[in-house]
Amino acid sequence: GAGGRDLEGTPNVLRIVVGRDATDPHAQRVVVLECEIDDMIPQIFGVLMEQLYAAGALEVFYTPVQMKKNRPGTLITVVAQPDLRDALTGIVFRETTTIGLRYQELMRACLDRELIVVETSVGPVRVKLARRGGEVLNASPEFEDCVRLAAERALPVKQIYGLAVQAYWQSCHEG
Repeated sequence: GAGGRDLEGTPNVLRIVVGRDATDPHAQRVVVLECEIDDMIPQIFGVLMEQLYAAGALEVFYTPVQMKKNRPGTLITVVAQPDLRDALTGIVFRETTTIGLRYQELMRACLDRELIVVETSVGPVRVKLARRGGEVLNASPEFEDCVRLAAERALPVKQIYGLAVQAYWQSCHEG
């Protein structure tokens, strides 16, 4: 019960709520910054991307768009940790011709990742594994490793890539 004491302005009741945390352990809050550009020399886009990644952006990508007065333009999209919003906004304003930028905070889900090395007939290749609940959902050879081995061995990159995928799946069935 509530007891026999009456405290003026304060209820004489205690409520306890017992529950479970319903948040997804793989969910992550991010901020998405966007703006369109239709009046900037294209060489600046490469510099902008490098600066945004150097400042901590998680993703930077460009999408062709059709703007007012039927002008072709580019949609700049930047995904980052929310605490980097001001710094990344500053870079976009400083390095581009935009005079406005939109942003919104969103949740994103990410798979657990692990980098392993597989041995191929032409050398080692790192393979990125993506898991959910312990199950491997994706195994992707590191492209830079494939390019390096292809150049060293004078072989097509797609052949090295295929060898790495094959080596990974064979290693799964050996143990």
